[in-house]
Amino acid sequence: MDRLNYINSGNAAYIDSLYEDYKKDPESVDFGWQKFFEGFDFGRDAQAPAAQNTGTPEHFLKEINVLNMIDGYRTRGHLFTKTNPVRERRKYFPGKELETFGLSDADMDTVFNAGVEVGLGPAKLRDIRQLLEDTYCQSIGAEYRYIRNPIKIKWFEDRMESKRNTASFKVEEKKLMLNKLNEAVVFENFLGTKFLGQKRFSLEGAEALIPALDSVIENGSELGIEEFVIGMAHRGRLNVLTNIMEKPYKEVFLEFEGKNFDEDTPFGGDVKYHLGYSTDVVTVGGKKVHLSLCPNPSHLEAVDPVVEGLTRSKVDFKYKGDHAKIAPILIHGDASVAGQGIVYEVLQMEKLDGYRTGGTIHIVINNQIGFTTNFKDARSSTYCTDVAKTVLSPVFHVNGDDVEALAYVVNLAMEYRQVFHEDVFIDILCYRRYGHNEADEPKFTQPLLYKAIEAHPNPLEIYKQKLLSEGSINETYAAELEKTFRAELQQKLDESKAEDRFTDTIQMFEGAWHGLHIASTREFFTPIDTAVAKEELLAIGKKLTVLPSGKEFFKKIEKLFEERNKMVTQTHVFDWAMGELLAYGTLLKEGHPVRLSGEDVKRGTFSHRHAVLTLVDSEDEYTPFDTIEDSAKFSIYNSLLSEYGVLGFEYGYALANPNALTIWEAQFGDFFNGAQIIVDQYIASAETKWQRGNGLVMLLPHGYEGQGPEHSSARVERFLELCADSNIQVANCTTPANFFHILRRQMLRDFRKPLIIFTPKSLLRSPKCVSKLEEFTEGKFHELIDDTYADPKKVKRVLLCTGKIYYDLLEKQQVDKRKDVAIVRIEQLYPTPVVQILKIKAKYNKATEFFWVQEEPENMGAWPYICRKFHNDKVINLNVISRHEGSSTATGFAKQHAAQQLHIVSKAFEAPAGKAVKAAVKQTAEKMANVGAD
Repeated sequence: MDRLNYINSGNAAYIDSLYEDYKKDPESVDFGWQKFFEGFDFGRDAQAPAAQNTGTPEHFLKEINVLNMIDGYRTRGHLFTKTNPVRERRKYFPGKELETFGLSDADMDTVFNAGVEVGLGPAKLRDIRQLLEDTYCQSIGAEYRYIRNPIKIKWFEDRMESKRNTASFKVEEKKLMLNKLNEAVVFENFLGTKFLGQKRFSLEGAEALIPALDSVIENGSELGIEEFVIGMAHRGRLNVLTNIMEKPYKEVFLEFEGKNFDEDTPFGGDVKYHLGYSTDVVTVGGKKVHLSLCPNPSHLEAVDPVVEGLTRSKVDFKYKGDHAKIAPILIHGDASVAGQGIVYEVLQMEKLDGYRTGGTIHIVINNQIGFTTNFKDARSSTYCTDVAKTVLSPVFHVNGDDVEALAYVVNLAMEYRQVFHEDVFIDILCYRRYGHNEADEPKFTQPLLYKAIEAHPNPLEIYKQKLLSEGSINETYAAELEKTFRAELQQKLDESKAEDRFTDTIQMFEGAWHGLHIASTREFFTPIDTAVAKEELLAIGKKLTVLPSGKEFFKKIEKLFEERNKMVTQTHVFDWAMGELLAYGTLLKEGHPVRLSGEDVKRGTFSHRHAVLTLVDSEDEYTPFDTIEDSAKFSIYNSLLSEYGVLGFEYGYALANPNALTIWEAQFGDFFNGAQIIVDQYIASAETKWQRGNGLVMLLPHGYEGQGPEHSSARVERFLELCADSNIQVANCTTPANFFHILRRQMLRDFRKPLIIFTPKSLLRSPKCVSKLEEFTEGKFHELIDDTYADPKKVKRVLLCTGKIYYDLLEKQQVDKRKDVAIVRIEQLYPTPVVQILKIKAKYNKATEFFWVQEEPENMGAWPYICRKFHNDKVINLNVISRHEGSSTATGFAKQHAAQQLHIVSKAFEAPAGKAVKAAVKQTAEKMANVGAD
């Protein structure tokens, strides 16, 4: 039971016993009680050194009540703050009246030793209470008492109570804040008057964000931070771009005038309030700081994991693991931080080894309203930031009209982040001057709120009056500040009107991207030498397959590694797992870091990878890749059970370091759809929208093996429907060697494109799905693999397919000795090897039938895309053999699956299944009963 519980119980007898323990040994009681009893003894000795009391004195009980009051303010004071600039706060019971704590006005001038607890020493109740009011119930509300580390709690108490949570800034510092606030307010007003009716998602009502961000950067730089990575949605982005990121005002004006459009550009572009920017700024203290603002779609919090991944990538490679030199800043909206699940996913990632970034500064622009939704309809929690409590992050609620309080809090948060390397939330209580956008009418749904907002002065006017009243500035200074800045904006606007167009300042190939370029479609098919010399390959293979002596491993693991070692030293035939591991090993040896994350990736969902081994007699781990000398870093992390957050993180990681092979693997390919937003808004379209390339690899286990709707399809059709302008690569490799080469090709090209690979499940252990040594040492990646069994002179039918179905077709072809049917594998679905397909058509010139064969239903898989490309084509008229169209990806009945599979194969060879179907169905159902598990 903690001290507060004792206080509330009023157990005087217990306190007496605790006091007796203290007198015998002060160290035997809690530190807080030590300080209390020290003060009590001091006060009692001073007042009545000879007093003898046999019971608990009344004053002693009052002391307990005062401690109760102190704890109450620290714990619940945030509920009674003056943080809302335009609304009266909701009432909470019990309140903070003296009677709540068993005290009264009659006690106000009584000296209580409990003052020791707040640093006053013995003090009047009046003074103790005033300190608590000043600290916890003014413009700042602090939530931190739920933190389970007493050192952190004491850290906050010491800093906040000693200063009463009241900022103390020099006049020059105040003028700097006024200047940034002036820029924020005047900029929005200028846009509103010069570009009437255009959407800008203004910051008006929350302009204090700009001096707050400026304080973060200034103070952070003094604490050792060299770089900030910022993520935010659209509201206020233009203001942040110009007044924090220092994007030229003229460029923004040109965007408003539509002069940033270039009809010759291959990019589609995006609206101005989604764009990113990067720059170097010099602080007032003379420190150079790099700032990056990530582009973000209208999916609000989607940028959060991207920012974290980008930050972690730079921590790993640019700052050599030092979190103190770079910090992420996430700017949320109140509705989105409470309503979007991705926020929770990202918070749960923060302290995990694979995703730690050293703490994030979370700033909430709390407009107290969503699009048109009142906060009472937007969440169940008291505060929009209550999600922060799940990971014990401190939260500060600040009145958005109090610029100095906000600057004080962000500096406190920045210091906490640097000391403890953990997240901090700052909830800026403000308002939205206009509707969701400038053309929207908010009075339709919030008439009373907007009546109050109309009458409310802006933060600049409020702060200006404060500085005038205290004599920090005069009227002339304030007027000149606004006049000068408005004149600068007008000059830049006039310059923009005189120009026809401007060249976008986005630099895609800066820093780590230097030497890379945007690829043309033709370059996708330029052969890349991905082969590895035999001696080198086998040497790496031995390193990866020999277990160290003196360590005890699971017997099945030892047997597996013996078999792998035989592949290297005897058979020279490699399965899928070895092909994959050799790809990583050779890239590491060539200086390319490899990072792989996802659910259960160390072992692999289907127990094939075993890239990290756990010893039998301990939880120690052994990573074979660590034995490769003079190699780059290999990182592999079992992720939290998240797709959206982790995929976004890995996308950001790859964005910052194109020289690392960054891979995310889904536990089952079906599960990627939990991250569909990242696929749609970043992976498929970021280069077109924002000129940002990315080399992320997605591994999606895919294949129909009787495992039901949730473990069959990685939704090939969804990726192919996103393919255009050579934006991504989509592949379904059928051999370990081809998988090996496509992974190596990803790093050895001089451009980067996202790569989606549909990977096998049952084929991982198939004796047919293997590759010989020479396919690794002499080969390259093949976008298409032709038939080597069929006789071109006899072929009447050509079957085109991709992935696992090939092996089912191959078995039928071999058993029936059908040399008149050719099976051609399309290993790279996009960019589609059209030229190679046409060569196949020419080779099999006697063929009269061309079919696309797939396991997936007709309305799924690759067929909708292939049909669009080739159906009724004058050169090659493809038809389809597949499952019937369906609303679900697959049947949940193993026997039905087997019958469907047999039907597809039989139809492909025009061989009726007949009575053999029943026996085959039974055999297949038994074989496929347990391919994988949830």
